[in-house]
Amino acid sequence: MCGIAGWIDWERDLTRQRNVLEQMQETMKLRGPNESGEWIREDVGLVHRRLIVIDPEGGQQPMIKKKNGNTYVMVYNGELYNSSELRKKLKQHGYSFQGHSDTEVLLTSYIKWGEECVKHLNGIYAFGIWDVGRKKLYMARDRIGVKPLFYSRFGSSLVFASELKSLLAHPKIEAKIGREGLAEILAIGPGRTPGHGVFKGIEELKPGYYLVYDQHGLCKEKYWELESKPHQDSTEETIKKVRELFVDTVQRQLVSDVPICTLLSGGLDSSAITAVASNALQEAEKGQLHSYSVDYEGNDEHFEANEFQPDPDSKWIGLMSDYASTKHHDIVLPNSQLVEALKEGVYARDLPGMADIDVSLYLFCKKIEQDFTVAVSGECADEIFGGYPWYHRAEALQANTFPWSRRIDDRLQIFDSELLKEVKPSKYLDQRYQEALDEVPRLPGEDAKNAKMREMFYLNLTRWMPVLLDRKDRMSMYTSLEVRVPFCDHRLVEYVWNIPWEMKNYGGMRKGILRAALKGLLPEDIRTRPKNPYPKTFDPAYFEATRSWLLDILNNPNAPLHDLIDQDTVRQFTKVDQDFDIPWFGQLMRLPQLFAYLIQINIWLEEYNIQILF
Repeated sequence: MCGIAGWIDWERDLTRQRNVLEQMQETMKLRGPNESGEWIREDVGLVHRRLIVIDPEGGQQPMIKKKNGNTYVMVYNGELYNSSELRKKLKQHGYSFQGHSDTEVLLTSYIKWGEECVKHLNGIYAFGIWDVGRKKLYMARDRIGVKPLFYSRFGSSLVFASELKSLLAHPKIEAKIGREGLAEILAIGPGRTPGHGVFKGIEELKPGYYLVYDQHGLCKEKYWELESKPHQDSTEETIKKVRELFVDTVQRQLVSDVPICTLLSGGLDSSAITAVASNALQEAEKGQLHSYSVDYEGNDEHFEANEFQPDPDSKWIGLMSDYASTKHHDIVLPNSQLVEALKEGVYARDLPGMADIDVSLYLFCKKIEQDFTVAVSGECADEIFGGYPWYHRAEALQANTFPWSRRIDDRLQIFDSELLKEVKPSKYLDQRYQEALDEVPRLPGEDAKNAKMREMFYLNLTRWMPVLLDRKDRMSMYTSLEVRVPFCDHRLVEYVWNIPWEMKNYGGMRKGILRAALKGLLPEDIRTRPKNPYPKTFDPAYFEATRSWLLDILNNPNAPLHDLIDQDTVRQFTKVDQDFDIPWFGQLMRLPQLFAYLIQINIWLEEYNIQILF
């Protein structure tokens, strides 16, 4: 994977702005530690940082290719999983290749098919192509939004980059937020509304969109969306199709010129990926698969079963590692590191994030990166197949809001009352929820139950899944580790989208259709194991550490957090070890994580020198 950035300006000579482009490039050094590249002309500058995974010699960027007297220059972050098929097809059309990188395949696809090239791609990607002859920038982002892409437009300029920090390195883009940005932090965060960059003047290119920018202006087009239609396959045919798609997807995502490992929790999703990956490596005689798991010091002593985490992962990991013959590595994180790394979590996201749930992944990836460059993870199966508790509970289905944000009133009581009157975060949350519902592709004639479940799946695919994909990309790439997510293959998403709820829940089990598809691939105990989310720390030392840090902030009269919070309410929360009966965000974020979120807001305001403007 890589980091990309660019600057188009119709009035300024960008050859004199090389230092600005180099500063933007430098912010992405961790995304691409192996190589850097740049291509700068009067009206355009493209820069790149590279993490080498495929074709070390032939995949250098910015990549330049000429055809029929025109020149095309590309910066690209991602992986194509149908690269070999595309290469064969393009060769049949008379195109030739200098190397075997998917980068060259992607650029050649644009030369052949123009703006329609994205419809031919299977992969995760964010890229920008400068069409020299037409003086046109073409940018696109993958269908699911695995890879990030932000941009800002001002005066005669358009600036784009993989991450917010790269845009903020541009002198014309300042760290300012207004009412909407604050509402994102107070009501939506640590999630983020698709397309919203939080900072004033910064937008995100949404998943499944491409953008064209030339001297006539800017145009955005949606090239992919979910299509609702009747599911025609029988249960047996559906089980077979899900299995075929899943196995094909995992096998495609094992393509690499460097060794690959898997993240293994002992749950259904990561175990299935590990089983397929191990079999594929053995058949290809590429050696033993390495697998990695994460836990926390003291969890064996302090673990508390609850409705979201019924049991610890350790015994299941051992069972699956033995079954798949992996060389397994247990990473155990000290709780002190979870607190110390809260700053790194902010720097990685450029926003307040998911507290220890973010930074534990960062620390986990940091350990893996010492031995591997690429890992494969089971992210997003729950969104696609219906694994979360909120798919199965009436109070969540009837909540009339995002099911992961049902405690908004409890959450907002910690913020300043005058600020709440100005920002109106509850109203903002309601508006964003209604916008999401208005987007749902309805199926005419669908019964009420399936129509409601279609809504829930859409909310999860387009509003919740991006939270986890942001987390996975930022935390892993901040350690220079590429993590692939096979369940995000758009073919699998498209197919499962139209499977009716009763069939998805096959056998009366959560993700029942996936469990049925995996029969014979996994030990039965793991195939039928209830969902267990990403592990969190249960050690009371973490609660005490976040509480102590937050009190230090409250006792510092110069802390910027004071401008946002109701101090009396926050202090009341710090006095006793109380907890919400359900998480205040997602499944895992309870009181210690709320403390850590406030800490991260303070870090963000301070370190990024945030200006709040109304």
